Amino acid sequence: MISFLSSDRSKPVAIWLFVVAALVLGMIVVGGATRLTDSGLSITEWKPVTGAIPPLGADDWNAEFERYKQIPQYAQLNAGMSLAEFKFIYWWEWSHRFLGRLVGLAFAVPFAVFAFRRQLPRRLLVRLGVIFLLGAAQGAIGWWMVASGLSERVSVAPERLMVHLGLAFALLGALLWTAFDCWAGAARQTLPSPWGRLAAGLLGLIYLQILLGALVAGNDAGRVFNDWPLMNGALLPDDYWAGGIWATLAHSQGATQLHHRLVAYVLTLVAVAMAVSAWRTPYLARTSKLLAAGVAGLVVVQAVLGVATLMAGAPLGLSIVHQLTAAALLGLAVAFAWRVRRV
Repeated sequence: MISFLSSDRSKPVAIWLFVVAALVLGMIVVGGATRLTDSGLSITEWKPVTGAIPPLGADDWNAEFERYKQIPQYAQLNAGMSLAEFKFIYWWEWSHRFLGRLVGLAFAVPFAVFAFRRQLPRRLLVRLGVIFLLGAAQGAIGWWMVASGLSERVSVAPERLMVHLGLAFALLGALLWTAFDCWAGAARQTLPSPWGRLAAGLLGLIYLQILLGALVAGNDAGRVFNDWPLMNGALLPDDYWAGGIWATLAHSQGATQLHHRLVAYVLTLVAVAMAVSAWRTPYLARTSKLLAAGVAGLVVVQAVLGVATLMAGAPLGLSIVHQLTAAALLGLAVAFAWRVRRV
């Protein structure tokens, strides 16, 4: 019977969780590049184990290419592409899947080692188990997303992309929060103020904006309505209504971009107001005040990046920086929400 630490903290375990969080961040960045280069449908089969081995010879490459030629994306968008062009998109998708496998190993193997060495804080076992299950489910959700583009569509379903990306960001946040808990131990005293709820609300608003951004990406909505603050010279996009509520919320280019813009405005106002309020209150420690100011500053930077990315037509480089900044913003908001709960 393996026993676990009665202590509520372990810095080696915290460092491990920070490393896994960094790998998840890398996976988010590579996943964004995979989406932006339209590479996500290049591998048409899901082989969790044997799929880790890429094509090793000409026959293998030709077989993969032939499978890709059977899906609508090739017939409607990439007909006539060369094998070299196929290899370019294949390697993006393979790298994304490889990183997913690497994240799984980076979590599972050290977990077993730490458990064997009795270095896992007992109070975090359930949370670590949930993180592991969600990480394992992410692979299946990724295939569920890819499968939506293999028969009738030329790209993945935007709502499935939103679920896939949303879970990746949720895992990133959970890993960071757990790492903070593991590094510092359980709070000896919680702060008797509304700041815990306020910070959680801000974190939730940031997460909502990330989900809306996933819908924008899934609909290629960053490549239309490339003026600002108007949309093709109007306050509302001409194609806002798509014939139904769900079709409008999830599949209308105009609607998804407008919603992303509107929440960005709200988020910027809320983050700046919260930072000003945090700086003035005597109830927060200086660290919490600095974190609040950092969140507000990064929200403003992200808003400017969003406008620049939109007006440039969502080029690959700017789009990746925009997504990377979103991940940094979520991490900083997690740190703020975690910190304000402690005196």
